Amino acid sequence: MGRETLETALAPLFAALKDADPDDRGLAARLSASFPVNGPVCAAVRAAAAAGLVEGWFCNRENGGVRFSRPVKPSPASNGYSVDAVVMDRVSGPRHTHTNGEINLCFTDEGDAKFCGHGEGWVVFGKGSTHVPVVSDGRMTILYFLPGGAIEFHA
Repeated sequence: MGRETLETALAPLFAALKDADPDDRGLAARLSASFPVNGPVCAAVRAAAAAGLVEGWFCNRENGGVRFSRPVKPSPASNGYSVDAVVMDRVSGPRHTHTNGEINLCFTDEGDAKFCGHGEGWVVFGKGSTHVPVVSDGRMTILYFLPGGAIEFHA
């Protein structure tokens, strides 16, 4: 499939996220209504990510039990978003700040996985928010849409 298949699958999401405000408390609900996790757009994204895992270019690095990569860098085609990807299985990731916010698309791979207490689907963190990402009760693949590619990791 390749990285191009993922970028093609993400294109409708990038279009929908143009001018999106991560501080808008209704954003996750609107994304869920427009792009349900089991709908055709998200299913294509999930399939491309799963193929990338098999092909070895998606989440091809690891630290502390978290597999990760940045398959999409900010560009005009992505409306300035980068996409970071992680595969987490009942583990915590590194503490970080979402400088410009963070819009997450979470796929359950195994169990009844939850990302920071949220099940499969869309999760949004506002500008300047800080957290330690945690996946409990199973394994998830998570795509982090970062406006401007901005994220600040803490020591």
